Amino acid sequence: MDKKPPYASGPRPAAPAGQRPPMMRRDPRQVKQAPNNINEHIRAKEVRLVGDNVEPGIYPIQEARRLAQNLELDLVEISPTAEPPVCKLLDYQKYLYQQKKKAKEIKAKSTKVVVKEIRFGPQTDDHDYNFKLKHAIGFLQEGAKVKAYVFFKGRSILFKEQGEVLLLRFANDLEEYGKVEQMPLLEGKRMIIMLAPKKK
Repeated sequence: MDKKPPYASGPRPAAPAGQRPPMMRRDPRQVKQAPNNINEHIRAKEVRLVGDNVEPGIYPIQEARRLAQNLELDLVEISPTAEPPVCKLLDYQKYLYQQKKKAKEIKAKSTKVVVKEIRFGPQTDDHDYNFKLKHAIGFLQEGAKVKAYVFFKGRSILFKEQGEVLLLRFANDLEEYGKVEQMPLLEGKRMIIMLAPKKK
């Protein structure tokens, strides 16, 4: 009958009086789920080592772990699907910190696209039109996209050609500030045109 490994199930054996019970050793880097397999968690029998601090080549896993230990670094699996898996010797905590920092910088650089909506009626007068045109210029100069649409209420859908002419005029008047991303398109009761700011 196979013996069960210590502490596999059931309570831990009591410790002698005055002593703490024995603790199972855990790799501190594995307490939280790490994105890479490292050190003892790499299951391959041999690995391909790459990096500045080692002679590139294929090594038995024990040899690769020994090299990492001697250099006080971690053996990190960077390409688990390769045959054999590709590993690198590095300070894993430092590596994770750098990856996190890089991701934060990329996120900061990628600006969120803002879309501002401007609504017209099919028979918008010049005063209202110019007022909305001024707003659209401001939005495009701030880097926002403009979604302009003509809303057709009830029987006003009969004036859809008039709405299309209005939106094309609007795009033409904004030519200096924005470019058309989507030509006038009828969606239900709305005819929509999309404009994106021109790159400076």
